[in-house]
Amino acid sequence: MGKSLDNPNIIIDVHLDGQDPKALRAEIHDGLLSSPRRLPTKYFYDDRGSELYERICELPEYYQARTEHQILTRFADEVAATSRANELVELGSGAATKTRVLLNAMARAERLRFYVPFDFSEGIVRRVAHELVNEYAGLQVHGVVGDFLVHLEHIPDGGRRLVVFLGGTIGNMGPEAALAFLTSIQAGMALDDYFLLGVQLITDVDRLEAAYNDAAGVTAEFNKNILHVMQAMVGADFDPDAFEHVARYNHEQHRIEMHLRSVRDQVVHLPDLNLTLTLAEGEEILTEISTKYDRQQTEALLSKAGFDMVAWYTDPEELHGLALTKKS
Repeated sequence: MGKSLDNPNIIIDVHLDGQDPKALRAEIHDGLLSSPRRLPTKYFYDDRGSELYERICELPEYYQARTEHQILTRFADEVAATSRANELVELGSGAATKTRVLLNAMARAERLRFYVPFDFSEGIVRRVAHELVNEYAGLQVHGVVGDFLVHLEHIPDGGRRLVVFLGGTIGNMGPEAALAFLTSIQAGMALDDYFLLGVQLITDVDRLEAAYNDAAGVTAEFNKNILHVMQAMVGADFDPDAFEHVARYNHEQHRIEMHLRSVRDQVVHLPDLNLTLTLAEGEEILTEISTKYDRQQTEALLSKAGFDMVAWYTDPEELHGLALTKKS
């Protein structure tokens, strides 16, 4: 925790070590015994998982990332001019690929001063911090390594801010959790701050399902990576080869659901949880949901959380949306 030894413009705070291990184990334990069985989506994103997600974003089937990038490229200057922000706070920053579009717009407006990447992967936060201070003269980076559902209070104080939550990641939360999360973001913002939310929009089901079932199998590898994380975290003896990747659209709830399906009867031991799991052939573990929205649903959700819509940006096919908002 603290300043980077090799660059005075970088501070990295790590809060994952401060999490209650009993609470983490209870979360995994209770999820695996729930119906349906589930694992927390955040555990996809160790360093290897973050690298795999970067590869997913480059796949031809995964239109979401490039579509959002195109929207940002078209409207970033407008967002920068409207927000007049000199600081960018990004929740779930990852490799900050799309972030650079906003940073470039803020730099063109001669406002860029400070960037806060917030991510679960310490490796990716450190890498991005060093990349960006070399790319943008005078930029200060204060990285936060943690779970943004738990550690929002550790975002450092600052000036006039644009807070961004991109990639449609809000869709990984259920309705109540999404509202609670957005409300907590709103509570931590100043009146002059702006919030930019990215949402994946409801579209053709075949196109949606193809995006999560790529021909190269990268999403399947990403899905199975959560089992490797469980091996490291709780000593689980999951055999990734004993599971297959499944992703399908839930029409009633307008969301993709991603599962790991057991390909045979098996017994999994999780000694750190004092748990033995018996799985039948065909039994599934839910690893991710990805809810799709329309503009009206997005605006209603943001309004409930205490935000006023300032602008709505989308692509010609209306595959993805960006909502620029202010605190009510």
